[in-house]
Amino acid sequence: MKKIFRPLYLSLALGLVLASCGSQKMVSTPVENIDNLPLKTTPVAENDLQRWSHLDLVKDTLPGMSVDKAYKELLKGKKGQKVIVGIVDSGVDINHEDLKAVVWTNTKEIAGNGIDDDKNGYIDDIHGWNFLGNAVHEQLEMTRIVKKGPGTPDYDKAKAKLEEELKGLTPQKQQLDFIVNAEKQLTTYFKKSNFTLEEVKAIPATETSLTQPKAVFMQVLSTTSKADFDKQIEEYKDYVYGQLNYNLNVDFDGRKIVGDNPNDLKDTKYGNNNVVGPEPKEAKHGTHVAGIVAQVRGNNKGGDGVTNNAQIMALRAVPNGDEYDKDIALAIRYAADNGAKVINGSFGKYFSQNKEWVIDAIKYAESKDVLVVIAAGNESYDLDVTNKYPNDTYDNSPEYAKNVLIIGALAPTYGSKMVADFSNYGKNNVDIFAPGEKIYATTPLNTYEYLQGTSMASPNVAGVATLIRSYYPSLTAVQVKQIIMESGTPLKNTVTIGEDKHKANFADASKSGRIVNAYNALVLAEKMAKK
Repeated sequence: MKKIFRPLYLSLALGLVLASCGSQKMVSTPVENIDNLPLKTTPVAENDLQRWSHLDLVKDTLPGMSVDKAYKELLKGKKGQKVIVGIVDSGVDINHEDLKAVVWTNTKEIAGNGIDDDKNGYIDDIHGWNFLGNAVHEQLEMTRIVKKGPGTPDYDKAKAKLEEELKGLTPQKQQLDFIVNAEKQLTTYFKKSNFTLEEVKAIPATETSLTQPKAVFMQVLSTTSKADFDKQIEEYKDYVYGQLNYNLNVDFDGRKIVGDNPNDLKDTKYGNNNVVGPEPKEAKHGTHVAGIVAQVRGNNKGGDGVTNNAQIMALRAVPNGDEYDKDIALAIRYAADNGAKVINGSFGKYFSQNKEWVIDAIKYAESKDVLVVIAAGNESYDLDVTNKYPNDTYDNSPEYAKNVLIIGALAPTYGSKMVADFSNYGKNNVDIFAPGEKIYATTPLNTYEYLQGTSMASPNVAGVATLIRSYYPSLTAVQVKQIIMESGTPLKNTVTIGEDKHKANFADASKSGRIVNAYNALVLAEKMAKK
C-alpha cells in the first residue's frame, strides 16, 4: 500500500484538520534494570526531539539508538572508510545543502558526454539512476491487477480491496471538499487567504451564508495557524485526490511516459540520470531518507545523519503510488554492481505480480556482500499473517536470503506507547525496531521536516549498518545483520500494537525482541572483527 513508503498523512475529522502530528554484558545498562527505568513525563525539548533517535535510553529515557554515545566513547579519534549506500526511493535532492557533500559520484563515468564510459548499461550515471524517467504518479499494484481483468492472479482479492479503498475515500473526499469550499468562501469574503481567528470571529451574524465556514475555521484556527493549516490541507489534498486520480484509478496510465515494458525485466534501456526527478518536491521522501542516513553531522544545519562516512547513491524507483517490481529489482542490482555495501528500501506493497524478480535481486545482492534494510510497513499489520512485499520470507517459509533486515518503528516515548501506532510487527517477519516517528531530516530545496513511518526507521538502521561497515570493513553483510540483531537492547515492556491496539510483550513484536543500539553494535563489531 502507498502509505508504506510515505509518511502518515493527516486526517480530517468533524471539519478539523488534525496533524498525525547479543549478550547481556554488552548492553550499556544491565538488562535486569532496563525495564524498570522511570517513564519520562516531561515534554521533550525541541533540540532533543530533532535528534531523539541519536539519544540513549538510559541517559535520556527515550528509545533512541545511542548514536551520540557511540561517537563520544567509541569513535572519537577514529577514521572509518567511506561506504556507498544505495537509497532506492522517490528520488534524492542531491543539491541539498546538507547532502551534496555526501553524494556518491561515479568516477568511472564522464559527465555529459552521452557515452556509457564504464559500460555498466547506463549512460552518464554520475550519481545513480532514475528508473522512472519523467513519471511521477502511478497506480497501486492492486489497481494494475484489476485493470488487467479477471483471470489475473489475485484479481478477486485485488478487486475487493480496491472497492474497499474507494468506499473508504468517499467520506474523506466529501469532508475535504466541504473544508476546501469553506476556505474559498472565507477567502472571497476577506479578499485574502491569510485570515486570522480574530477576523473569523468578527464575521457578523447577518452573513448567514458564512455560518458554516465561520464555525469550521473558528475550530481550525483555535488549534493551529492559518499557515500551518494551509500546509496540512495541501498535503491532505495531495493524498485524497492522488488516491482517486492516480493510485486507485484503473484508467490512469502513469507508465506510458517512461516508454518501456514494465512486465519485461530484460527491457532495461529506459530511465535517465536525473536522480532528483522531474519535480523536486516529489523527491521529499527519498531526500528525507537519505538525510537520516547521512546528513552532515555537527554543521548546525537541520539534523544529524547517523553516519559520517556514507556516500549516497540515489536510485529513483518509487513513484507516487506502488513501485514496479522491475524497477526495484534493477535498482538493487545496480547498487550491488556499482559498489554499494548497504541498500535502504523504504517502500513496499501488499500485492506483487513479479516478486521473484525482487527475490532474485536480493539474492544477487547477498552474493555481492550487500546488506538490504527494508521498512516493515505502516498499516499496523502482523506480518506473520499478512505478506508485505518485499520481505525475506513469504507465508512463513524459510528466509530465502540472509542479508535482509526488516525494521519496525518506535515512537519517542519509552513505555507502553513505545511502538509507533502505525508500525507493522511480527514475531517472525520483523527483525528489530528503531526510531521512526517524528524524525527530523532533509527535504527538497534546502528545507527540513519531521516525517514519520517505518520509512524513517529503516534508514536509521541503514545508518548504523553503515557505521559498522565503515569502521569494521572486514565484517560481511550477514555478520552486520547478526550484530545489529544481537546487540540491540532487549525489552519486555507491555506495548500497544496492531490495528486493534491490543496489548503485547515487546519481546514478541519482532524476531529479536530488541531496539537498535549503535553503541552496543560497535562494541560487538569490534569483538567479532578481532576474531
